[in-house]
Amino acid sequence: MGIQSLGVGSGLALDDLVSQLIQAEREPKERRLNEREENLDAVISGIGALQSKLSDFEDSVEELRSDFNLNGREPSISHPSSLSLGEGEQGPFTAEASNSALEASYDVVITSLAEGSRHQTSDGQFADASASVLSAGSGSISFKFGTSADTFDINVTAGTSLQQLANSINNSADNLQSDGLTPLVTANIIDTGTAAGAKLVFTSNLTGQGNDLIVVNNNDLADLNRITTTDSTETLNNDLSSNGLARAAADATATVDGIAVQSSTNRFENVIQNVAFDALEVSPDTNGDGTPDGKSVLTIGNDRDGLDKKIRDFKDDYNTLVEEIGRLTRFGESDLEEDGPLAGDFMVRGLQNQLATIIGGNVPGSSLGTLYQIGLSFDDDGKLEITATDEFGFGSGEDRLKEALENNFDEVATIFTDSEDGIAKNIYDYVREFTRFGGLLRSREQTFKDEKSNLEEERARFELQMLSFEQIQRDKFLALDQTVSQLNRTGNALLASLGGV
Repeated sequence: MGIQSLGVGSGLALDDLVSQLIQAEREPKERRLNEREENLDAVISGIGALQSKLSDFEDSVEELRSDFNLNGREPSISHPSSLSLGEGEQGPFTAEASNSALEASYDVVITSLAEGSRHQTSDGQFADASASVLSAGSGSISFKFGTSADTFDINVTAGTSLQQLANSINNSADNLQSDGLTPLVTANIIDTGTAAGAKLVFTSNLTGQGNDLIVVNNNDLADLNRITTTDSTETLNNDLSSNGLARAAADATATVDGIAVQSSTNRFENVIQNVAFDALEVSPDTNGDGTPDGKSVLTIGNDRDGLDKKIRDFKDDYNTLVEEIGRLTRFGESDLEEDGPLAGDFMVRGLQNQLATIIGGNVPGSSLGTLYQIGLSFDDDGKLEITATDEFGFGSGEDRLKEALENNFDEVATIFTDSEDGIAKNIYDYVREFTRFGGLLRSREQTFKDEKSNLEEERARFELQMLSFEQIQRDKFLALDQTVSQLNRTGNALLASLGGV
C-alpha cells in the first residue's frame, strides 16, 4: 500500500505522525490487557499455592481422623540388668506390634537362634584348594534344602579344582533365596595345615528344623561322592552325609511367660497375637548353669510418641496454611506495597474462619472436650501453639499434652475421631469440598483460566482492530500526501508561469 513512501510526495513527516497515532491508540488498551493478564496469572498462581498448602494440611488431618491411625501400639523392652548395652545395641530381640495388639507385658527369653545346616568334607580328601582335582569326569551336583522347594544345580567338568567349585557355587545366579539377595548356600574352604588337608564347607542359609542341606550326585560319579550327601536316587548316604554333617538345621526357640515357643526363622510372628519379635542373640545366663534364663520384659502400650508427632504436624501444617492465606489475601499498607493476589477474596477468608471455628469447637463425646485440654491454643495471630509456659493457672500447653497422652490416651483420640463432632473428621470433610476434583478451589481456578482464554481471544481481536486502524490512518494520510503533492506541483507550475511573464 506504499507504506514506506508515505510523506514522500508532500515532504511532510506523515509516517512518523501515523506511528504516533497508532501508538497513542494502542498503548492504553494494551496496558489494560496486560494488567488484566498479570492479575489473572497472579490469581491462578495464588489459588495453586493455596491448593498445595491446603493439601498438606489435609494430609495431616487424614492422619488424625481415623481410630486405626491413632490407636497405634508401641512395644518397649526392658532387658536384664546383667546386659550392658552400648549405644545402638538392641539386646536379645526387637519387637513390633500392630494396632490391634492388646496392651500387656510379657517375660521373653531367647533360648536359641535359628540355624541352617552345615556340612564339611572328611579328613584327607583334598591336599589343597587349588591343585586338588574333584573329578576326572564331567557331571553335575544339585543343592536341595529339606522341606523347601528351593534348588539349584552346579556343573562340574573334568579337572575342576576345589577352589573353582567353591567359586562356581558362590557366584551362581541361581544360588539366591526369594529376596534375590541372600545366598541359599555358601561354600568356603578351610586349609587345616595338617594331614586333614583342605576342607570344603557348605553352610546353608535356610534355617528351621527339617530344612537340612542335601547335595545330590546327579551322575553318580565316584569322585563326587566326597562332596555330596546322596546319590542320584537320593537314597544312599555319600561321604558328606556319613562323615561330614557338622550341624543340622534348627529352629529358633524362646519362652514367653515361661511357655516354650519356636520358629523356623529368627522372626516370631503372632506367637503373641498381633505382635512380632526378631531374635538377635541368646538371652544371658543369669544362674551360671549354661542355660539362657535372663528375662526381658516386653510391654505393648499406646504409641504416645506417634500421636504426639501427629498432633504437632497438624499444628505446624495449620500454621503454614494460615501464613499462606495471610500472604495471599493481604492488602498493601502503602502505594509501594502490592496487594496479595487474593486480597479481599471472601471465599479464602471464609475458609480460614471456618477452620478456626472447627478447631476451637467442643467435642461432647470426649471427656477432654476441646483441643485446649490437650495443649493446643490460638496465639494473637490466629496460629496454633503448644505453649511452654503456664496459661491462666491451667499449666503449659506442653504439660497438658503430656498429661493427656499419658492418662487419657483414648480420649485424645476421640477428640479427633468422634463420628459426630470429631475435629479431624469435620475438618477433613470441610477441606475436601475445596480440594477434591471439581471442588470449590478447582472450580474457582478454572473460572479464572477460562477468563484468561477469553482475554487471549480479546487480545487477538484487538490486534485485528489495530491493523484496521493503521490501514485507515495510512489511507487517510496517503490521500493527504497525494493532495499536498498535487498542490505543490500546481503551485510550482504557476510560479514557473508567472516567472516567465
